Amino acid sequence: MEMLTLSHAAKHFGEKQVLLDVSFSVPEHTVFGFVGQNGAGKTTAMKMILGLLTVSSGDIMVNGIPVRYGNTPTNRFIGYLPDVPEFYPYMTPTEYLRFCGEISGMKSNEIKSRSTELLRLVGLEQEHRRIKGFSRGMKQRLGVAQALLNRPKLLICDEPTSALDPAGRRELLDILTAAKAETTVLFSTHILSDVEHICDEMAFLHEGKIALKGTLDEIRKMRKDSAITIETEHPKDAQALLQTFPFLKMTDKSKLLLEDTKQLPELLHCIADRHYPIVRIERQEAALEDLFMEVIRK
Repeated sequence: MEMLTLSHAAKHFGEKQVLLDVSFSVPEHTVFGFVGQNGAGKTTAMKMILGLLTVSSGDIMVNGIPVRYGNTPTNRFIGYLPDVPEFYPYMTPTEYLRFCGEISGMKSNEIKSRSTELLRLVGLEQEHRRIKGFSRGMKQRLGVAQALLNRPKLLICDEPTSALDPAGRRELLDILTAAKAETTVLFSTHILSDVEHICDEMAFLHEGKIALKGTLDEIRKMRKDSAITIETEHPKDAQALLQTFPFLKMTDKSKLLLEDTKQLPELLHCIADRHYPIVRIERQEAALEDLFMEVIRK
């Protein structure tokens, strides 16, 4: 089942067109990467999904139900983590989750058991300090716990790792990977390495339209040729090959990059004829960053 579907969704503010004919769907229990440059319209799209902005044209469905602007019934299926979550700083994590549970109508025993479960998931079960003393990473993790409190069918995360250090990013990505066992995650980001780390499927947003979408493997296969890395045992052999084949690129003193794989047989014949000892010859899969740069340059 598709947990989220956007069909030809568009949004304009006056004469400014932000989103044009955006269509994609997010299957249940997946982490879906919603990728684009800063200012590409990702946050606008998410506000439309949450019913906080009107849709200029097109349709949005959550769990098979149309999204309406304002008090949309579909928000009962959604948990939301903004890029900078805000909290009452005088509360402890347990107090904050109890407060969120109470205002959403959860029973007290369910709030207690669910809070314990989620604080363990995000690694805050031993934290009894007030939130005002928390680091940015700890606040992001608490934000995930709050967003998952009601057992949502869809968790929307808007640039959740953009301001975290590498350790904090890794921790949060691992939490989101674990969360897909009980929910579906829409993960908005411009950090492509995060997408490669956790996402099952993705869509690239560029100039208000979806430029690429599919699984990671499907998107990589859109680039027919992969580069080849050749590492020689001796740097002088790499230099000699570079002089013979100027189309090669030197990436290290003993490493060469061949971008046009059609020229590989000729290169291998030369290596064999000259008896150059080779450490490795390796095909390099197309990186998401390379593919995205190709898209935005078109």
